[in-house]
Amino acid sequence: MARKKHDAGLMKSDVQPMDRQERTSHGRIVSVPAGSRYLDPVQLNRLELAFRDWAEDTPRADVRLSRKRILLIFLLIRYTGAKLNEGLALNPFQDIDFDRHTVVFGKSDATSREVQIPETLSQEIQTALADAAFQKSRDSLFNVDPGHVRRKFYERASACGFPKELGGPDAIRKSRAVEMLQSNMPLPVVQKILGHSTPNLTASFVSFSDADIHQVAKFFLEKESQRKTSARNTFFGKINTIQKGDVQARIELVTIAGDLVTTIITNDSLTRLGLKVGALITAEVKAPWVILQKEHGLPQCSAENKFRGTVARITQGKVTTEYVVRIADGTELCSLVSSESSRRLDLREDDPVWAVFNSFSVILRLD
Repeated sequence: MARKKHDAGLMKSDVQPMDRQERTSHGRIVSVPAGSRYLDPVQLNRLELAFRDWAEDTPRADVRLSRKRILLIFLLIRYTGAKLNEGLALNPFQDIDFDRHTVVFGKSDATSREVQIPETLSQEIQTALADAAFQKSRDSLFNVDPGHVRRKFYERASACGFPKELGGPDAIRKSRAVEMLQSNMPLPVVQKILGHSTPNLTASFVSFSDADIHQVAKFFLEKESQRKTSARNTFFGKINTIQKGDVQARIELVTIAGDLVTTIITNDSLTRLGLKVGALITAEVKAPWVILQKEHGLPQCSAENKFRGTVARITQGKVTTEYVVRIADGTELCSLVSSESSRRLDLREDDPVWAVFNSFSVILRLD
C-alpha cells in the first residue's frame, strides 16, 4: 500500500486505546468481555507503519526477508480479521486470488470461507511473493512458530507505545471487526468475514449469494481505502419490489440485515439505471433529511422509512448539531438538525430514538 496513505493517518491526533464499551455496542460480533480494549483505525495505521519500517530497517538481506514474512502475516490478519492459526495455515501462492483480490481460509475444510481484501493489498502481496527467495519456499512460506509471531507483534505494539497485548493477533482481529462495523459495513457481512456462525440471520439474508456478499465487502473496502467522508448515510441491499406508476416508480430494497428501505424515483431514472428485482443497489440519504423522533412506539408520520436505534454520538455546534444513531444491525445513521431543535429534543447519548426519512429523500446508485 502507498506510504502516503499511512503518513496521512499519522497526521490525525494520537488517540489512546479506548474501552470498547465507551464507543460501540457490537459485543455480539467481537465477543469481547467487558473492559476489553482494542486499537482504533488511527492506531492500527500507526502499528502497520511500524511493521513496515521495521521490515526494512536492517542491512541484512536474510533478516529483511524474515521480517517481510512477518509483515505479510500481519497485513493479512489486519485486513481480513483472520485468526493467527488461519493465517499461518495459508499458502499465499495458492490461497490468494490476485485477480479477484480474495483470500480463502481453510481451503481443505468444509467450513472454508473466502474473504475480500483491498486491491492495493492484493497487489502488494503479489509483488512481495515474486521475490526469488520467497519462491524457494512456496509450500512453507508461513510455516512459522506462532510464539515467534506473537512476540514480534508484541514488540511492534510496544514500540508504538501501546500495551503489548493490544498488538497481539487476537486484539488485531477484534480491532479490525470494530473498524469494519464503524465504517458501516453490514453486521452479517462482518460476521461472514470473521467466520462467525450466524444463527440469527434473517430469511432475507439467505437470498444473498456469496458473490453478493463479496460485492458488498468490496464496496466498503474501496470506500474505506479512499479515506473519504460523506454526509450521506449508506444502505447496501437488493431490490425486493418495483411498483411502476405513470410518472414515478416505488422501489423497495432489502438490506443484508433484513431492513427495508423505500424510495421513489422517476420512470426515466428507472429505465436509465436498468433496475430490476434482485439487482444489488446502494441507497443513500443525506444527513439533513434524517429526522429524529423520541416516541416510544412506532412514529405516526408520513415517512416510509423508520429505524429504531440508540444515540451513539452527539456533536454540538452553534448553528447545527450532528447525531449519530446506531440501529439494531450496527449501522450508524447520521442526522443533522438545528441546534434550536436539538435543545427541544433534549437527547443524550444512549437514549433510544427513531430515525425516519421519506422515500423521496433516498438516492439510488449503481456501483
